[in-house]
Amino acid sequence: MTDDFLPVKSAIRTLNIVDLLTKNVDGLAYVDIQERLQWPRSSTYNLLRTMVEAGYLAFDEVDRKYRIGLRLWEAGQAYVRGRDLARLAQPYLHSAQTAINETVQLAILDDMENIYIAKVESKHPLKLVSEIGSRLPAYATGLGKVLLAGLDTAELDRRLAKVKLQRFTKSTIVDKEQLRARLDHIREQGYGTDDGEYTAGVFCVAVPIRDASGAVIAAISSSVPDVRITDQLRSAMIEVLSNHASRMSTELGYSGDGRAA
Repeated sequence: MTDDFLPVKSAIRTLNIVDLLTKNVDGLAYVDIQERLQWPRSSTYNLLRTMVEAGYLAFDEVDRKYRIGLRLWEAGQAYVRGRDLARLAQPYLHSAQTAINETVQLAILDDMENIYIAKVESKHPLKLVSEIGSRLPAYATGLGKVLLAGLDTAELDRRLAKVKLQRFTKSTIVDKEQLRARLDHIREQGYGTDDGEYTAGVFCVAVPIRDASGAVIAAISSSVPDVRITDQLRSAMIEVLSNHASRMSTELGYSGDGRAA
């Protein structure tokens, strides 16, 4: 952290509210929150309303209390799930990497971004370098599109309505109807690809991982520089990743055929 770091007051206040309501699971009324935090009434009210509108807090019209909202609960569940998945995935990632000798990654979806939670890197000098915890726009990556394909139509529409698709390379899909068509194709074939859509010169194959309910909760992928990709390697990537994703899904309790619903 640099010496010129200045804490953002609004962010600190938001976190203070989250901390307060986390410790008071039965909820607190506006006057109780304002009294405990000793902030100006108008700014307290506006911040609470903003957090409710965003889904991070819930407001009960009957008892007039604020509580932790669904978005925060989902964030907490994603953190726990991500840690558990990363541990479970390690032997599969190592096995897949050994089989194809290319970088293999695991990611989960957070709104419209995929987050890398585990990886095993290729031993090739020329390889894709990604950091655990890094985020990329889901619509522009193979991993992300597989994760988006796992959403139901209503949820996908809700998320797409909030974003403008940005172009990263000449291959990036920036039309939402074209993206929907690609996601339909991913559901049909059971895997997704990214041919230079986020990073030019990089080809990726990604396959969904499902839990016992059949929901897509993560995706496994492999990324390869274009200079190494061949029809044989492409086929091997699809076969190896599909096999390992299916085995991971089975370990998580899934008993279906591994295809996107």
